[in-house]
Amino acid sequence: MMSAKKEVSIHIGELYAARDSTVIKTTLGSCVAACLYDPASRIGGMNHILLPGKPDMKHFSENARYGINAMELLINRIMELGACRHRIVAKVFGGSHLFPSISEENGTGKKNITFVMEFLKREKIKVISKNIGGHDSRRIYFHVDTGDVFLKRTESVNYSKIVMKEREYLERIKDEVKNQGEVTLFD
Repeated sequence: MMSAKKEVSIHIGELYAARDSTVIKTTLGSCVAACLYDPASRIGGMNHILLPGKPDMKHFSENARYGINAMELLINRIMELGACRHRIVAKVFGGSHLFPSISEENGTGKKNITFVMEFLKREKIKVISKNIGGHDSRRIYFHVDTGDVFLKRTESVNYSKIVMKEREYLERIKDEVKNQGEVTLFD
């Protein structure tokens, strides 16, 4: 009889690494998750990055929420379990653009994607798979023993509603501007 795999859920600012039959799962919007894996030792882990860059020192206890710390901590954790640094490969997910009132270029999702991809390139960690950007939320299931990642995309209900409300508001403003009479500031 086959035993069930251990399941571990991670949330914003968390990471988990294992060397056994474990499924690490998380849900992503604008956050990004990097699944790092050593195929020879079958050791891997995943993080859940909220923001690119580094934390300010006043809030350093929230360190895994920030990209640089989450990536470094995950690499160190899987190496402590026996992974070999030069064999580590990556799969990257998330970075959705969920707020249409903010330009996509200035959105957190885009910034998270850029940070993670540049970090992996700089560290010479090959990205073998990615599913990034867009407007959907993602549920990620990383099987540490095989390196497989299963993904379920969910349309962001809020995104459609926000876009619709913004369009309605814009049309209302256009109508108000068009229907304004003459304005006399001083008599």
